[in-house]
Amino acid sequence: MSSVRDNTHQVMVGRRSAGGVAIGGGAPVSVQSMLSCPATDVSANLNQIERLAEAGCEIVRMAIPNHDALPAFQQVCEKSPLPVVADVHFDARIAMRAAWSGAAKLRINPGNIGGLENTNMVIDAARGAGIPIRIGVNAGSLDSALAARKDLTLPEKLAESAAEYVRYFEQERDFHDIVVSAKAHDVKTTIQTYRLLSQRIPHIPLHIGITEAGTVFQGTIKSAAGLGVLLEQGIGDTMRISLTDDPVLEVRAAWQLLAALDMRRRTPEIISCPTCGRCKVDMIPIAKAVEEAISRLNRPCKVAVMGCVVNGPGEAADADVGVACGEGQGAIFCHGRIVRKVDEAHIVDALMEEVEKL
Repeated sequence: MSSVRDNTHQVMVGRRSAGGVAIGGGAPVSVQSMLSCPATDVSANLNQIERLAEAGCEIVRMAIPNHDALPAFQQVCEKSPLPVVADVHFDARIAMRAAWSGAAKLRINPGNIGGLENTNMVIDAARGAGIPIRIGVNAGSLDSALAARKDLTLPEKLAESAAEYVRYFEQERDFHDIVVSAKAHDVKTTIQTYRLLSQRIPHIPLHIGITEAGTVFQGTIKSAAGLGVLLEQGIGDTMRISLTDDPVLEVRAAWQLLAALDMRRRTPEIISCPTCGRCKVDMIPIAKAVEEAISRLNRPCKVAVMGCVVNGPGEAADADVGVACGEGQGAIFCHGRIVRKVDEAHIVDALMEEVEKL
């Protein structure tokens, strides 16, 4: 059955021949993050990009707060293994210069870029450079006239702002290489907004995210709640999970969400029971040690850590490798079949030995 994302048009972030990433048109939902280093520190930003790429990031965004940051941005673009998106607010001239400096995509905010007419130079620069533009609306920076309207809900205001810019880009300027986002920190507002966008501009690929979601614990839960609903409904062509922490954690969380929805898998998944009075081993440290060990693997597989025979091979029969714990020992199983028994102290090593055989 066709989903919303199958019907959006496709744009390329970076050149296809040089590892560019397709967004929309049924392409896999891509994972993004944003650099958090000072904009003028080339080395720090490149080091962070390397770490993000290793974690599975496919597109990276870099803020350009002023014209002085443009030389560093150009150097980052030239050396980055990932496509680099220029994130620009307030000054359309910076976005124009970023397009000339090697940006793989531009992100502008309708709420502060200076109005539709001010985007003409940005459109011309993007067209000349052959790169797309993300129209990125935020609830906290809506155009003042639109924000003041009493006849619209906040989701309707966000959707209207994005749709207005899409109309101008397509109808007035014949520019169609567009991605749209419309983010809020509130989960319900975000869900309602993207549902509206998928109806009003169904051909435009959508970048989804919960903005200002918070630190790791809260931010991951809010993002999983909001983005999980949208992704399951077929809405969203690319995504960022925004966390107040190391951006590598954003990437890991995004992949975990995609895997949980069985949309994309890149790394192992741990299946573990919550423990109960039947458990006769120190279950929690074992599960954490296994999780840490498999986090270093870059291939999809399922590893089960079950506390007793009730939640043993039967409950986790679809796991590639697992352990069902007994009193001071564990039965190692592969695809539901027990292959050996080991003492509690050797469970983690035994599991990893079986994982290596996969």
